[in-house]
Amino acid sequence: MEPRERIILALDVDSERKALELVEKLADSVGAFKVGMQLYNMCGPQIVERIQKLGGRVFVDLKFHDIPNTVAAAARVMTRLNCFMFNVHAAGGREMMTAAVEAVQDEINRLKSEPPLILAVTVLTSISQQQLETDMFITSKTVEQTVIAWAQMAKECGLNGVVCSPKEIAPIRGACGPDFTIVTPGIRPRWSEANDQKRITTPGEALSLGADYLVIGRPITAAANPREAAQRIINEMEDQ
Repeated sequence: MEPRERIILALDVDSERKALELVEKLADSVGAFKVGMQLYNMCGPQIVERIQKLGGRVFVDLKFHDIPNTVAAAARVMTRLNCFMFNVHAAGGREMMTAAVEAVQDEINRLKSEPPLILAVTVLTSISQQQLETDMFITSKTVEQTVIAWAQMAKECGLNGVVCSPKEIAPIRGACGPDFTIVTPGIRPRWSEANDQKRITTPGEALSLGADYLVIGRPITAAANPREAAQRIINEMEDQ
């Protein structure tokens, strides 16, 4: 892939108008657009279709975590929306993740369409080791060990890959192999602030570790010139 194709722009904005303006400006500068809870809940599923009409692929980032039947139904919706990728929480367990995979397969067989990539969310990049222990009550494993265990479980359930911190790319590659897709948030170019992400790295470093896709938001969306910011990140990736 070209460097630009690896960039997934996070559309974490507060209106459909702002989101579509960014898509119009950046459809040829990035590989896909991430629609998260804020934008999806505000605009509904039609935001996915409107981004697609402007030439953008869509990563629907809703992190499904519910009983297997409910997540399977949501996975069918994502498949019918023709999204590029969507995610579920690995913490939902094997039965839930397997139900999502089976629902997608059944839907693409019916529609004769291309399947979306199904990703598992492991440990959120905002979670520190202390929070893992005191807030999530996981005291027997480190963040890295938890991430690897959930990534392996996701692969065994038939998911295509994971969303994880750049810090866990290398161990996940070792545990899950070269064909397992790794989507990495927590990316900040050398010239950007860290904001609320704790486990972060630069675009070039993430690629050198083996990431497939980089989720980048505020360094581009909050820039005075988003196209120029995207190009600076592409240049940084090419210089790695």
